[in-house]
Amino acid sequence: MGILVNTGVANITTSYLWFALTFWAYLETRNVIATGVIGGAYMLLIALSSISFGTFVDRYRKLAVMRFSAAFTLGMFVLAGVVFLLLPEATLLDLTQPWFWIFTVIILIGAVVENLRNIALSTTVTILIEPDRRANANGLVGMVQGIMFIITSVLSGLSVGLVGMGGTIVVALGLTALAFAHLLTLRMPEEVRAAATDAHGSFDLRGSFAAVMAITGLFALILFSTFNNFVGGVYMALMDPYGLEMFPVELWGAYFALGATGFILGGALISKFGLGKNPLRTMLIAVVIMGVIGAVFTIREWAWLYVLGIWLYLVLIPFIEAAEQTVIQRVVPLPRQGRVFGLAMAFEAGAAPITAFLIAPIAELWIIPYARSAEGSAQLAPLLGEGTSRGIALIFLIAGIVIIVAALLAFLTPVYRRVSETYARTAAEASTT
Repeated sequence: MGILVNTGVANITTSYLWFALTFWAYLETRNVIATGVIGGAYMLLIALSSISFGTFVDRYRKLAVMRFSAAFTLGMFVLAGVVFLLLPEATLLDLTQPWFWIFTVIILIGAVVENLRNIALSTTVTILIEPDRRANANGLVGMVQGIMFIITSVLSGLSVGLVGMGGTIVVALGLTALAFAHLLTLRMPEEVRAAATDAHGSFDLRGSFAAVMAITGLFALILFSTFNNFVGGVYMALMDPYGLEMFPVELWGAYFALGATGFILGGALISKFGLGKNPLRTMLIAVVIMGVIGAVFTIREWAWLYVLGIWLYLVLIPFIEAAEQTVIQRVVPLPRQGRVFGLAMAFEAGAAPITAFLIAPIAELWIIPYARSAEGSAQLAPLLGEGTSRGIALIFLIAGIVIIVAALLAFLTPVYRRVSETYARTAAEASTT
């Protein structure tokens, strides 16, 4: 529990600073390209680093990996603070100059390396928790992450609105240092030494693919999650601009936190009831429902509808993440799990920035101006109502429909049956040993 809470606090800190950076950049520039690039760059960096992270987790003790991650993130946030102190804010906010992008990359690298802890945490669940209780444990992880997400949302909006970006960096540094100091006091006697592994070097791409391909249908599961994230990049790029057009930044952070209570409910439901006999089926059902919500939660520019939609959307995210983690933890041997989680994260994270980089300029240059024009507004009104953000609503509607169709088709594939059978067989074998 100490490791889970510590990782939750670390997630608060990195998400707090990342969210604040996104809010600050949009409020000062009113440019969705900036927010799209920030979100896309974050996911791209995760994609580029995840295989190395997975290899690292397999080769070393999990607690040592977490400590390295915390120390590195602290160092990067200190560097970001130095850059902010040395440069005038007007210079940092000039998107035509390199300084904004350098400052952003420093923060994002610190946040990305913190994700090394999440891969280590997934393998730690395998070490500490009995197989039949791992779905519940993954639900508990999702619940804790939801609580941290709420705190992050409130703090980020209030922080940018009340103390500015400089004060936000100071708070982030303090929280990161506290989490690192606490991590140094933790022990994990269940893992006396790193598990034996066939991982080689610092970027074992061949071993990662071999570990995934050894399990029938596992690569297809990762590809489906990748496609889901590909569409999810739309929401990553445009959800904050939509909310910031509707609410002041302080209220947007609070309303987003209200929506994020869905994380807690979703995680609590999994922790209590698990994911059923077939987590993959549970995941696909959740994806279908998610697509419906994503299609309709901005169909009118009503604040209550947007917040309710976010809440329902976030209820489902723990089901999708926990289902994939539970399948991997069940069917992949522990010495290879780090690389499998790393490869999955690389594929899934790599999809979202492609969409974010594409959709942000398309939205900024074509769809939003069209939707705000007299002709476009009149054409969209019967379907999407009226308001300043009808262009973003149109994009959300299309993205939701694509998610629904993809999930329904996945039910019909042979791969779905093979992965389900592999999971069931492995569970039955484990119960007899």
